Amino acid sequence: MTEEQENSVQNDDQQEQGLDSGGEPASSSEKPTSSGKGGVHSWVRDLVVSVVVSTFIIIFLYQPVRVEGTSMLPMLEDQDRLFINKLAYRLGEIHRGDVVVFLYPHDHEKSYIKRVIALPGDDLRIDHGQVYVNGNAVDEKYVPLRFADDRSQPEMVVPEHEYFVMGDHRSISSDSRDFGPVERNLIYGKAAFVYWPMDQAGVVR
Repeated sequence: MTEEQENSVQNDDQQEQGLDSGGEPASSSEKPTSSGKGGVHSWVRDLVVSVVVSTFIIIFLYQPVRVEGTSMLPMLEDQDRLFINKLAYRLGEIHRGDVVVFLYPHDHEKSYIKRVIALPGDDLRIDHGQVYVNGNAVDEKYVPLRFADDRSQPEMVVPEHEYFVMGDHRSISSDSRDFGPVERNLIYGKAAFVYWPMDQAGVVR
């Protein structure tokens, strides 16, 4: 975590939990089955299926991560656990306002989480904290007044295949105002759902 209390994300290890099937108990008149090769084969089969399904979900669909830092307050808090959708941008487009996870441009060992403010080809400028995209002032309801700042950004056109991203806690966020727009191939997920802590649970907007 940097001096700016930067928001990064870390992969969250998940463990499978065994569940009772809730079925009826075996009748006392039935002979108990032996725990021989059949039981072992069944256990191995179930384990393999669980591993394959879990691997598929983690690789292609959703991945649990942990937020580190406070630059996305108030939407995301330090140590929040959330799922990111890794399939969203393989099938669809990135939109303004999306909260995205990407490899930090200057160190691909780190992942950051920010909000997309401007798309490729957009004309962008920031005048004492007020963001203008294509000449229109952006109404950023996700930035509370207490988290705003008065930084300015000279007018620019976002390069092709790049995205201008910013943290919601503007006064402490290190973002595209500092490291520039983020290349499309570095963005690998969309923040989808906070699952922990429970009182913070909900869809990321």
